[in-house]
Amino acid sequence: MAASSVASKASSSLGRTIKTVAAETNHNVILVDQKQEFLDKSLNIIQTSLKRVIKKKFEKDQQGGEKYLTDVKGRIQTSTNVNDAVKATDIVIEAIVENLEIKQKLFQQIDQVAPKHTILTSNTSSLPITEIARDVKRQDKFGGLHFFNPVPVMKLLEVIRTSSTSEETFQTLLTFGNALGKKTVSCKDTPGFIVNRLLVPYMLEAVRMIERGDATAEDIDTAMKLGAGYPMGPIELLDYVGLDTSKFIVDGWSKRYPDEAAFKTSELLSKIVGEGKFGKKTGAGFYKYSK
Repeated sequence: MAASSVASKASSSLGRTIKTVAAETNHNVILVDQKQEFLDKSLNIIQTSLKRVIKKKFEKDQQGGEKYLTDVKGRIQTSTNVNDAVKATDIVIEAIVENLEIKQKLFQQIDQVAPKHTILTSNTSSLPITEIARDVKRQDKFGGLHFFNPVPVMKLLEVIRTSSTSEETFQTLLTFGNALGKKTVSCKDTPGFIVNRLLVPYMLEAVRMIERGDATAEDIDTAMKLGAGYPMGPIELLDYVGLDTSKFIVDGWSKRYPDEAAFKTSELLSKIVGEGKFGKKTGAGFYKYSK
């Protein structure tokens, strides 16, 4: 897949960094977004990011660094027309807003114009891959590629297969992930896949402990860092991930799986999010942060 073309949304931080990593590993990529101004901004961010990499990687080789920058940038194209962008792609990686209907509509459109061999994937972290692919005819060529932020640093890539994903498609996605320099793990299309299926209920239970008065946020975080060896406690992690993001995931799971106790929504989490406190990114969540 070293010469494959990959299309995705540009203004999404994940979409942008996924494509940067792909370009750095000798893949031709096409960033797609609704407006050229979004694409221009993304290209500027990519160039700034690459220059930081070059400063470390080519500290004593300025000429090599300049060539690296030119080569990577040369593998990145942009487009505001998704139909045109996917006509020459091998893999499409969708990284747009976590809205099921919008994703379904996009993939139905792409399915009609992309070459027959093109594999379609979503980077969703919480929505069922099977439901996203509902209106797509090439069910055998649809799967999930769940990257983790920050993409250039995080080595893990969850590769998700539905009951309709062909073995050939699945193996191609694993190979592609390895070519990106990622450690791939495979998972069926289960809520949250592997990481979030374990992580989100864990963080929610920590919130419930606060609700019940079992322990303070500070003591819960200290206990899990010193007792379990975790780099961050569950409440700290919630603030880092974003309370709004976590609430969105839990609300979706709770609606789809009302009998699953682990997916029960939290009144305290809803209250804090309702106050506009989303965690570190807004300066306040369970903890306060200096900007």
